[in-house]
Amino acid sequence: MFYKIIKNFFLKKNVTKRLLKEKNQLVQQKITTVGLLVDETYFSNTEGLVEQLISHGIEKDKITVLIYKDKIKSKELIASPFLSLKNFSFAGEIDKTEVINFLDTPFDLLINYYDVNKYALLLLTIKSKANFKVGFDTVDKRVNHFILKTLVDEYETFTLELFKYLKILNKI
Repeated sequence: MFYKIIKNFFLKKNVTKRLLKEKNQLVQQKITTVGLLVDETYFSNTEGLVEQLISHGIEKDKITVLIYKDKIKSKELIASPFLSLKNFSFAGEIDKTEVINFLDTPFDLLINYYDVNKYALLLLTIKSKANFKVGFDTVDKRVNHFILKTLVDEYETFTLELFKYLKILNKI
């Protein structure tokens, strides 16, 4: 308990420091690759969200999913690459190669599918080399380029709105 509080304190400090240095630069290009960062603590239908993206024209092999969970049970099986607070050091470094590869991939679109300000997730979003970042309005406004106001459980509405605006922005 105390360990988690201290780690969150240092992650918050790291996120705040990075946000002050962050310069949002938009790249005008069509979206072909999508990174999906999902907090499965509050949302468990990641497969449905991926199916919605596929139904809107994104190829399945161009979608990469990274799952975050607060607590991972010892016998729990997760198909996609995943991480938890245990994978972060106090300095904000990550010890899993799958996560490092996810962050180093220059996705055309990164969907931050979480609506709670968790400093571990905010740090992942900031560290990502994605060209265009989309998220919810309840999260810190400085980490995303585009913000949608929907509920996490309404992933169909989220994808409809997302692709409507991506079409307007000439990204698809």
